Amino acid sequence: MSDEPRLRVGDVEVARYVLHPDLDRRHGPRPYLHPVRTLAGTPVTDTLPADHVWHLGASLAVQDVDGTNLWGGRTYVRDTGYTWRDDHGVIAHTGWVDRRPDRLEHELRWRDPDGGVLLTERRRLGAAPVAPGVWRLDVDYTLTAPAGRDVHLGSPATNGRPGGAGYGGFFWRAVAEGEPRAFSASADGEESVNGSAEAWVALTGVGPGGGAYTLVFTGLGPGDRWFVRTAMYPGVCVAFAFDRPAVVPAGGDRRGRHAVLVADGTLDRPRIAALLDGGATA
Repeated sequence: MSDEPRLRVGDVEVARYVLHPDLDRRHGPRPYLHPVRTLAGTPVTDTLPADHVWHLGASLAVQDVDGTNLWGGRTYVRDTGYTWRDDHGVIAHTGWVDRRPDRLEHELRWRDPDGGVLLTERRRLGAAPVAPGVWRLDVDYTLTAPAGRDVHLGSPATNGRPGGAGYGGFFWRAVAEGEPRAFSASADGEESVNGSAEAWVALTGVGPGGGAYTLVFTGLGPGDRWFVRTAMYPGVCVAFAFDRPAVVPAGGDRRGRHAVLVADGTLDRPRIAALLDGGATA
């Protein structure tokens, strides 16, 4: 079986899963989805963009896991700012649990620079049809800490960076011609949506080739917040540590369950609400 897993909705390939990226350690090597496409074929993810080379499609990534950078790029150091440090780890695939055209489930290890295990993970990715021109990506994972110690998850914001830079968690680097629009059920624009705990956040844009698309993100966990960027670059993150560190307790779990609607065209609030009410959440 090919080592390039794909997700399909019916006979349409909607995403590829890069398991073993051959990347510089400073770019945060980890499994990621790219390209993700609408049912009509419009790409809605970006990878290795010039502005942030370590942004890799749709992935789980955290900049500070007990002092290890599993996001990539420079590390934000309190009272110093962004600094290149030899602190980059790897999130590595270790074995398959289930592998089907519409479902991928596997085990991973979050490792520090010396190869020590920070967290173990079990992850499931699923693809399902929702409506004409709309499919849903389901992302489920369980992070487990070692029996002997708590594991702390931090972000540039929790390490002192101002400006709502609380990124780190399930992150989607989108691709858009021009600046996309971000909105929720009750707010419009990056500044209003970033840091919120809305039930859903949508990103509408135009992909390469001119195809309009809409992404609708759901599934914040307790304490999570949305991290959203549209002006600097297009991206949405389920942020684990937006303004305070998160903890995976010794021997305990942190579970996440998110869903992303991937739609052709530009959806408005009533259409999004109808799709979500129809069972489109995870």
